[in-house]
Amino acid sequence: MKKIYYLLILSLFFIQCKKSEQKVDDNGKVNDSISNNKNLNISILIDLSDRIDPEKYPNHSMEYYQRDLEYIKAIKTGFIDHIKGKKVIQLDDQMQIFFNPEPSDPEVNNLAKQLKVSFDKNTSKENIKMVDEKYSTLPTKIYQSAITDKQYVGSDIWGFFKSKVKDYCVKEKHRNILFILTDGYMFHKDSKFTEDGKTSYLTPELVKSLKLNSSDFKDKMNDKVLGFIKANDDLNNLEVIVLGINPEKGNPFEGDVIKTYWENWLSEMKVKKYQVKDADLPTNLEPVIQKIISGK
Repeated sequence: MKKIYYLLILSLFFIQCKKSEQKVDDNGKVNDSISNNKNLNISILIDLSDRIDPEKYPNHSMEYYQRDLEYIKAIKTGFIDHIKGKKVIQLDDQMQIFFNPEPSDPEVNNLAKQLKVSFDKNTSKENIKMVDEKYSTLPTKIYQSAITDKQYVGSDIWGFFKSKVKDYCVKEKHRNILFILTDGYMFHKDSKFTEDGKTSYLTPELVKSLKLNSSDFKDKMNDKVLGFIKANDDLNNLEVIVLGINPEKGNPFEGDVIKTYWENWLSEMKVKKYQVKDADLPTNLEPVIQKIISGK
């Protein structure tokens, strides 16, 4: 009898340990996604349109392409801090950079390949140092090439969400975070569609034509059912952070219109979490980026 009692106590002990490992959500159900958050899959989608051109859109406090570069460094730092905080045997993390469409310069595409990095149980300190160095130097070469080339063809963000985001940016048993570096406008000649009041693009000219230049712009958007055309469904395993919203001057509500377009679109596609941030100075956004990656 004592033996049976001992086995029962032992079994209850192991069951309790198992529960503590699994974690539970607010409804008392096992939530495996909590443990999956230990593995990061970070993607960075860069808008290489003319928004980065320092001649066309100068900013004396800090050029917009330089802000992008600092945002990328902050993302890299957050990712590496995450790696250093894990035991080597637990490593299953990756980070990569994307463009859509791909630049015509093959060297830029080669640089992007070098920026696709992953860590597993075989990772060494040298590997971490190498990734740190790559993300501190190679993105600068990408932006310099695009600015020198001046062949700005727009950025097909809508098309990326339609055809590529699930394959490229979502990985099972990982916390998937997509950072998008863009001014918030969206346009590409191969992804220009209209469905009633909704579009696959957003330009300053479109905002003007829709007369979204007053405080009641949300009412106008609701009445006319304005917004982005839904490009995907059930992106509930993806977090999206949009950095760099930079509205054209002249309409005090332009930035709010851009954010509303994005927020409604991401919500409609059932993105798990999302934030849309202005093109603020990196010193202000760095702690925000770090907090997002740490999950705190």
